[in-house]
Amino acid sequence: QVQLVESGGGLVQPGGSLRLSCAASGFAFSIYAMSWHRQAPGKERELVARISSGGGLTNYADSVKGRFTISRDNTKKTVYLQMNNLKPEDTAVYYCNRNTDWGQGTQVTVSS
Repeated sequence: QVQLVESGGGLVQPGGSLRLSCAASGFAFSIYAMSWHRQAPGKERELVARISSGGGLTNYADSVKGRFTISRDNTKKTVYLQMNNLKPEDTAVYYCNRNTDWGQGTQVTVSS
C-alpha cells in the first residue's frame, strides 16, 4: 500500500523558512520521480517542484525559483522541500506526489 506522509508545515512570518518532508512507503521509492504541489484556498492545485528518481534533475514553478529547493534521500525514502524567503502568497496546503498517489497535505501559512 502506497503511503506518502508530509510533515513540517506551520505558521511562519514573511521572509522566514520551513522545511517540508515527505516520507514514502509501499513502493520502490528510488526509481520514481517525486514532486511537491500546493493548493491555496479557492485556487487549483499547482506544481511547485519536481525531482528525478536519482535527484540529478529538478524543476520549479517560476513563482518559487531561487527560493525553494527540492531534494531527496533515497536511503530514507524521503523527499524534502526547503522553502526560504517565504511570502504570504506561498500560503497553501502542500502535497507530496508520485504519479496518481498523494499525501494528506501539510498546511503552510505565511503571515505576520
